[in-house]
Parts: sequence; C-alpha cells; structure tokens
Amino acid sequence: MILAAGLGTRLRPLTDVCPKPLVPVANKPVIERSITYLKQHGYHRIAVNTHHHALPMADFLGDGTRFGVKIHVSHEPSILGTAGGIRKVKDFWKHDTLLVINGDILTDIDLRDALRFHLATGAAATLILHRHPLFSQILLDDQGVVRDISSGPRPERLAFTGIHLLEPGLLKWIPRDGYADIVSCYRRMIENGERVAGHISNGHYWRDIGTIESYLEANREHSATPVLLGPGCETAPSARISDWAVIGPECRVEADATITRSVLWQGIRVREGARITDSVVTSGQVVQRDLMGEVLV
Repeated sequence: MILAAGLGTRLRPLTDVCPKPLVPVANKPVIERSITYLKQHGYHRIAVNTHHHALPMADFLGDGTRFGVKIHVSHEPSILGTAGGIRKVKDFWKHDTLLVINGDILTDIDLRDALRFHLATGAAATLILHRHPLFSQILLDDQGVVRDISSGPRPERLAFTGIHLLEPGLLKWIPRDGYADIVSCYRRMIENGERVAGHISNGHYWRDIGTIESYLEANREHSATPVLLGPGCETAPSARISDWAVIGPECRVEADATITRSVLWQGIRVREGARITDSVVTSGQVVQRDLMGEVLV
C-alpha cells in the first residue's frame, strides 16, 4: 500500500496545485517511481489511498495497467490518517502480509531482506529503520524489538523510513472508526506488550521530498545528467543552464535566460534575459522576472 492521501502541507505551495504523489522528480511523478520500486521487489497488487486532489490521482493511476500492476484506489472523502487508511483497505489486504510505504519518499531499500526478517520475527508489525539524525525517534533493543517512539529526535535512536510490514493482527489496535495515526497505534502496542519489531537497513538511498529544499535535492539526485530536458524542450543558443537543472516537457527557454539549480515543470516559457536560481516553477507559467529561491505556482 502506498499512503498518498495527505495534504502535503510541508510542500506547499506546490501541493496547492498538484497532489504530492504526482509532483515530478526528474520529470517523473513520485508515485510512478514508487510503483516501479515496488514492482521491482515483486509487488504487483498495490492499494493507494487518495483524498487531496483525488480526481487527478485516480485519473493518473487508473487500474494500474499502464504500470504493469493492479492498483486498487481507496478514496477517503474525509481523511482517515495513516492507520485509518490501512484499516479501510482490509478487504484488499485480507490474510496476507501488507507492506506499507509513505507516498513522499524515494529509496532503494532491499524490501526482500526486510520481508525475510519480518516473517522470522512473528511480529504483528516491523518498521524498517535507518540512521538519520533528523528523524531519530525509535528506540530499538538488542533483540530487534521497538521499545519506545519519542515525539522528537533523540541521540542514539534510529529513524523510521516510512516503510513497514504488517500482519492482519495489527487491525485490532486500530480504532474501528474515524481518523487514526499508525504511530499512535504502535505506541499503544508497545505499552501493552505487543511485539513491534525493527529491521535496520544500511547502505541504501533514501530521500523524503516533503519540503521544497528536499524536493530540489531529490531532483538533482535523480537526474541522469546535470541538465535534464524533457521531450519537446526548446532552448535558445544563448541561454545558460548551469550547475544542474530539470526542465520539463514542452518548455521554451529564450535568449540570454539563465537557469541554475532549479526545477521547471511542463510547458513553461522563460522570457529573454530572465534568471531562475534555486527555484521551482509549476506547469504553464511564463517567467518574465528573476526568481531567486522562490516557488512560482
């Protein structure tokens, strides 16, 4: 399951015009990258929950045929939270182990290794963890059992990657109705002696695109070349593109324009002499002035 119903508040104003899972990274929507990642690890039945900008999400996903998988879209008229969204797809889940991944991360973590670990523990839930000081909230003991989840980062703790493996027995810990947060459920499980396991992943790539700064960095990391041009782009001979840039399909960059460390979505026209630096420009805009560390929507 890909959790994709959130409002994307940290990524505003981009998410005012586009649901976060459809925000392009190196000219490909984040959720398409997630689907490819899951498919590479053998997952061909995928549930996706939607709420914010639900119609464009449903239109993009369809039934999954275009991605070579089967997709079940679980629409939430009222947002249900991470645990509530999981509860709503229980009929899709049935009696299988369910892998859940946040819809705003990009990673190459070995999911097969994590699944083997999870099945060997007999735990109702296994959180995939790693070392990341900004999100280090998980206290793990020497037996691989989660002992505490703090409200903020603490030294010597581990970070939750946003990927977890769940058994149907977890459902009894989720409230039967309304909004519910999965981390709160894990805290209740720990307090009541229920086994929540933690699998540590090392040596992998991981990126949360939840902020503008991290979103820009993700684009740089996923570009095959320093300057990535989408299909149908036109750049004047005197235009200058420096350091790195991602320019989406059907963009036009006019004479003497400069683009540096920036992301342009689809169909953007950069007028003669305009400069764009450390910025994001959403689809269909005409840029006539200098942008320095801005988001133009």
